[in-house]
Amino acid sequence: MLTVKEAAEFLRLHDNYEILTHDYPDGDTLGSAYALCIALCSIGKRARIITTGLPKSFTFLTQGVEEQSFDADTIVCVDVADEKLLGCNADKYHGKIDLCIDHHSTNKVIAKNIIVDDSAAANCEIIYHILKELGIKITRPIANALYTGISTDTGCFKYSNTTPKTLRIAADIIEIGCDSVYINKLMFDTKSKAKLRLEKEIYENIRYCADGRCAIIYTTLEMQKKLGVSSDELEGLASIPRQIEGVSIGITMREKEGGFFKVSVRTNSKVINAADFCAKFGGGGHREASGCTVKGSLEEARQTLIEAVEEAL
Repeated sequence: MLTVKEAAEFLRLHDNYEILTHDYPDGDTLGSAYALCIALCSIGKRARIITTGLPKSFTFLTQGVEEQSFDADTIVCVDVADEKLLGCNADKYHGKIDLCIDHHSTNKVIAKNIIVDDSAAANCEIIYHILKELGIKITRPIANALYTGISTDTGCFKYSNTTPKTLRIAADIIEIGCDSVYINKLMFDTKSKAKLRLEKEIYENIRYCADGRCAIIYTTLEMQKKLGVSSDELEGLASIPRQIEGVSIGITMREKEGGFFKVSVRTNSKVINAADFCAKFGGGGHREASGCTVKGSLEEARQTLIEAVEEAL
């Protein structure tokens, strides 16, 4: 387990980086990857990002990134708690990760070097400290990437994981000149008409269990097709069930190809630990925000989750 200083020294001594994000990439894994990639290139290193996709709302992060051709020598993964979360890249990079930078207490990645700080609200906080240790000038593109990760993982600074340290880092990168107003509008206040139609259907089909202490919402592939919603637009839905008064655990089910559901769990950690709950299904994450996968049809997967919720509560 490395310190920030040791992780910075590792990055200083190596070159030709491939930076891996987790599958279904969100703001924190992408923000971490782009901030690190741009920063390494700024000190003469060669680096590129390997991701399973770049949602349209995150394309602004590519500003300042140039395509480079080289043979990779050093593999780094960011905000990845488990190798299987690399998705279609998991087999290719199994046993080849040189450095894992993460903030999940449930981290299971087997890497030659690991730095994990579960007190960080977002992985981008760790990236920020590493870049500072390296003495790298944080430019606007780097600041935008860092702010994206921190703001999305804290729900625009309203989740309980937000700490004074989080706000000080955010203040620093805003002072540097990140486009915080633009990013906040894009991440939190912009929806397509198709997504609004989807949310209407989601609200009409909320399922409650455990005497109303759990709310479950879902999206299916058929719903996406019928309403014209792309997978990129499904981010942010997990906040819906936990906004409901009296709900201690909110579950969001997203059907994926292959007969399974990607499940996001949001909880009041004083009542139930989301990471422990998801661990029963081979997943993990944080006390109040975790994920896992459950196989089966909608009814089968939902019933499996309902039984687990009732047992946990």
